[in-house]
Amino acid sequence: MKNSRLVVVMLVFLLFFLIPSQVQAQGFPIPSFQFEFGEGEGAEDLALSLQIIFLLTILSLAPAILILTTSFTRVIIVLSFIRNALATQQMPPNQILIGLALFLTFFIMSPVWGDVFENAWVPFTEDEITQEEAIDNALDPLRTFMFEQTREEDLALFLQYSEVNNPESIDDIPTHVVIPAFVISELKTAFQIGFLIFVPFLIIDMIVASTLMSMGMLMLPPVMISLPFKILLFVLVDGWHLITRSLLIGFS
Repeated sequence: MKNSRLVVVMLVFLLFFLIPSQVQAQGFPIPSFQFEFGEGEGAEDLALSLQIIFLLTILSLAPAILILTTSFTRVIIVLSFIRNALATQQMPPNQILIGLALFLTFFIMSPVWGDVFENAWVPFTEDEITQEEAIDNALDPLRTFMFEQTREEDLALFLQYSEVNNPESIDDIPTHVVIPAFVISELKTAFQIGFLIFVPFLIIDMIVASTLMSMGMLMLPPVMISLPFKILLFVLVDGWHLITRSLLIGFS
């Protein structure tokens, strides 16, 4: 019970802290939930029960949706490459890297989620559009974001093995085709950035290892000597600023 209350408090904090400023200006009402259990009286009750089960299933997949349809994949992989290139073991800790990746994701995706709120959530809550129209309006900015970061060859790969033949426009491509193409494009981009991150630190390792071998100090691990130099280089060039700036430019 204590853990469940803590999760609820954290979710409320994130919603209130991370929603766009225009959302906060309109106020954020606290929802009320009521559940009743009993015997259904007809097909409508059965359909409503199935909708609730479907909604709970979607909520259980929320972490995967957050990871695979946003910039989180690229950000967390690049941050992991930095730590591996520095060879600092668990420094920064996993909690710090994941937290930084989450907040960078919130920052990068805030314009997209702002469009979803204004064009889908607000009209739907004011009964201006139907549920189907709200879902379509919510998917449009997210699909646009994914299309901008997806390579044509990756998209063509999944179109080739799907039932979609010669789509005339982006609107003809289903979302279930866009998401895996976007994910593998993000993976390729993240690994390309990781390769560029490793090169300068690999040069430092080679220089230190060659120096130790020339001095006959074969029993001294080169990693112990190169680690301070790699940290010093990373600090002098303001590495965290450069990496974060590169990630933001990549999604701009």
